[in-house]
Amino acid sequence: MTKYKVGVVSLGCDKNRVDTEIMLGNVKAKYDLTNNAKEADILIVNTCGFIEKAKQESIDTILEMAEYKNTHKCKLLIATGCLIQRYGDELRELIPEIDIMLGVNDYATINNAIEKFINKNEKVSILNYSDITINEGIRLITTDKATAYLRIAEGCDNFCTYCIIPKIRGKFRSRNLDAILKEAKDLAKNGIKEVILIAQDTTNYGIDIYGEKKLHLILKELSKIKGIEMIRLMYCYPEAIYDELIDEIASNDKVCKYLDLPIQHISTEILKRMGRKTTKEEILNKIKMLRNKIPNIVLRTSLIVGFPGENEENFNELKDFLRSTKLDKVGVFTYSQEEGTAAALMKNQIDEKIKVKREEELMLIQKDVSAKINANKKDKIYDVLIEKFNGQYYIGRSYEMAPDIDGCIYIKGEGLNKDSIYKVKIEKALEYDLIGVVCDESCK
Repeated sequence: MTKYKVGVVSLGCDKNRVDTEIMLGNVKAKYDLTNNAKEADILIVNTCGFIEKAKQESIDTILEMAEYKNTHKCKLLIATGCLIQRYGDELRELIPEIDIMLGVNDYATINNAIEKFINKNEKVSILNYSDITINEGIRLITTDKATAYLRIAEGCDNFCTYCIIPKIRGKFRSRNLDAILKEAKDLAKNGIKEVILIAQDTTNYGIDIYGEKKLHLILKELSKIKGIEMIRLMYCYPEAIYDELIDEIASNDKVCKYLDLPIQHISTEILKRMGRKTTKEEILNKIKMLRNKIPNIVLRTSLIVGFPGENEENFNELKDFLRSTKLDKVGVFTYSQEEGTAAALMKNQIDEKIKVKREEELMLIQKDVSAKINANKKDKIYDVLIEKFNGQYYIGRSYEMAPDIDGCIYIKGEGLNKDSIYKVKIEKALEYDLIGVVCDESCK
């Protein structure tokens, strides 16, 4: 009997990617997998429901896959993830073509749900809300062979006024350290060289189950695992960064000197309205401390423009901050008015055209900052993880670059091995990317 083929479309953040990989690990035991949605008998869309653009993309994708029931082989359409957790009841009415709905805590039930539909033609809708569950299990890695994300916690307790995540994903809860290390060892055995630690808020890891922050301990223990050569940290709230963590990053050769600090704004007035637990002065002091204690550290942040009540003075503070602080990597997003959040009810909502204009202004400033930073990298030598070959250049990343969101290094060379690390000398700098050559004996 021919197995059903399963195809998956994963949308949203890297935490969502991990959920997708867990689902794939489950269905692979019973079904064949395909990368071609047109060949799939069963289609899974793992949705994002964070902001308006992501919600629309998720709905559009579900509708596109629903049409495959008429035009291609699809017999069963499954929708999962944050959008389903948030709007499942409405979507059940809006898109009746969906056969199975699973919320963010229900991925372990996917095979049973598929069997119910196949054997009994029974539609399944499971939208449990949980402050306890953390999705774990065997994963089918979907990133490049040498890199994988490692989730260390689920949920969030910060309750920023613009964010719906705590209502979707629940309260902050850390994974058990032993489970994290076991997963990391399994990844290393399968050729993973770079692990990227993710959570909604990585810096508070351990505080709920151990009574104190333990992120530095994860770094220390991960670095002992044979095969893991790079450990990267994402989503470290600046106010929660602590001395032992800084010391571990500084002293541990396997830990990338790279931090993602989700600052969101620099005006103390706006930070307060956002529900952030910090101030402009504290952020500036933390950045100064990190740069003093960790030489060559690369700092990345994300910023929100057009938050309710953001006036020209607040926005000018943000522009001055980018010009003076010269952060290495910056992402800018326009504020999205999300129902169910405190900020959605605030007065002085900003016109969309003003938001877009402010986003463009900040990105122009950062483009200039990035070009000047990169210009100083000429003749520097980096360890670079090779990820692909485009026919002309090998393409890879150094410790300064997280996958998909930062730039890359184009490398001249012959016979390089994908998923291997080489020393590369930078010959030319672009605004966001670099061009280099593999070092030989002449490199100094």
